[in-house]
This record gives sequence, structure tokens and C-alpha cells, in this order.
Amino acid sequence: MTFKNVGVIGAGNIGIGAATDLVLHGINCVLVDISHDQLEKANEEILKNIRFAPLVLKNSPKVSKEEVLERLKLSINIKDLSACDFVIENVTEDWEIKENVYKQLDEILNPEVCIGCNTSCISITKVGSVTNRPDKIVGIHLMNPVHMKPTVEVIKGFHTSDDTLEKLHVLFKQLNKNSIVVNDMPGFVSNRISHLFMNEAVFVLQDQVASAKDIDDIFKKCFGHIMGPLETADLIGLDTVMHSLDVLYESYHDPKFRCCPLLRKMVYAGQLGRKTGKGFYEYPKV
Repeated sequence: MTFKNVGVIGAGNIGIGAATDLVLHGINCVLVDISHDQLEKANEEILKNIRFAPLVLKNSPKVSKEEVLERLKLSINIKDLSACDFVIENVTEDWEIKENVYKQLDEILNPEVCIGCNTSCISITKVGSVTNRPDKIVGIHLMNPVHMKPTVEVIKGFHTSDDTLEKLHVLFKQLNKNSIVVNDMPGFVSNRISHLFMNEAVFVLQDQVASAKDIDDIFKKCFGHIMGPLETADLIGLDTVMHSLDVLYESYHDPKFRCCPLLRKMVYAGQLGRKTGKGFYEYPKV
């Protein structure tokens, strides 16, 4: 079994990365978003990612612009996913939006098609409960930049079947990726820990203990981290971090997940990190 047509819903940073990865490895991708402008931006970013991939990835396939355009379909119509062998859902971390998307997918897709839920914190079992295929819903926590990450955190919902996990393993094999399978609880492993880390770093900044640069430098220069917690938050998107913390707080009712007021204030001010050009640091406009 091999996958030939994979759908991606949501053309944000992770959706762009997922589409890049699929096209790089010879898989046709249907990328769906509600915004024409976002799809245009995604097309440019995917072309750029693929052009530079051989320079930054030792074993990256070389793919021409013509091959990209042949393998990639951009659409604002979710029904264009109907012929896909597998779908990766990557919409915003808003339960009402996700719930609506899954109900539509349930009607559009062949009953045997599995859906990979790319979420930071929402329960995979909860996602599966709004579909008629809970055994075919699996969590795939993709991390940025997707095409450069060799390993994926995979979340097994209460009803996720072994057959679904095996199909995902086949897809990852085509993408030269490994996986670590964990059980389903809000936040899973990576975000249940990493979002506490980022949130506390914002509290430290808010309390004026140190500058953003000094906070990040401590973790890069003292602990050997590639990126500091505030740089990581900027990369993910401060709005995504805030929404994820809210989900964790609502799920566990534990005050340790309370979103830092400074983080929420920056989100309301539109300073979301790399995608807006300003967060804890300033970035060149895309």
C-alpha cells in the first residue's frame, strides 16, 4: 500500500510544511483553506521551501517547479478532498471550527479514509466522537518546519485502531519520518510540557527579571537548546500558544496552565510572532 493523494486542510505554517513534505516525496497534495490570499502565500512558500530543501537537507529529493505545480492543488472547496487517500486536518485550535470541519469530512470522504488530526492540545478522542469513524482518527502533532523534522508525536485516541496506526506508519515511511506513539490526554507529551515552559518564560519577561534575548540565551548557551522558549513561541505563533494554554487550562482546571497576561495582551495587539513580523522579536516582512 502506498499513498498517492493526501489532503491538507489549513494553509498556515504547519499546513504549508505538510504540503511541502508531501510534494517533496512524490505525493499529490490537495491544500484547502478558506482564504485565496493565504493559498497564494502558501504556494509561494511551498515553492521556496522545495527550492532550498536540497541545500538544508542532506537527503532531500530535488523537485522542479513544474513537478510542484503538477503535484499541488490549491482549493477553497473542502469537497476537493473527496478523492484523497488520507487527510491531515490542520485548522485553528478552535473547537467549534474543528468540529464543523470533521462533520463535513465525514460526509465527503470515503468511509475507509483515515484523518490525521494535527492539534496542539485538543483530545483526539473528543475529535473522533463527532465523526462516524472514531477508529480512523489519529493525532499527528507536526512541528515546524515539518519537512525538516524526522520524527512526529502520534496520539492514539481511545478508539484509534491498530489498522489506522499502521496506515499512518506507511505514510510516514513514504515521507522518511519516524513516530513516537503516545496515549490521548490534552496536550499529550510535548505541549503539556513545552507550553508550561514558554508560558513561564513570558511570566519571567513580564516580571522584568530579564530581557527576551537574555531569557532565550540562557537556554541556548547554558542548556544547549537550539531555540529559546520565547523564540519558539514566536515561531509557533503567540495566538496558537495562547489558545493551546486555554485548552489545557479548561481541560485540567489546573492554575499552572493559566495564560500569562502579557502573552494574551500581545495576541490582542496583533503581535503574533514571525507570521506578523513582530512578537518577542521583530522579523522581516514576508
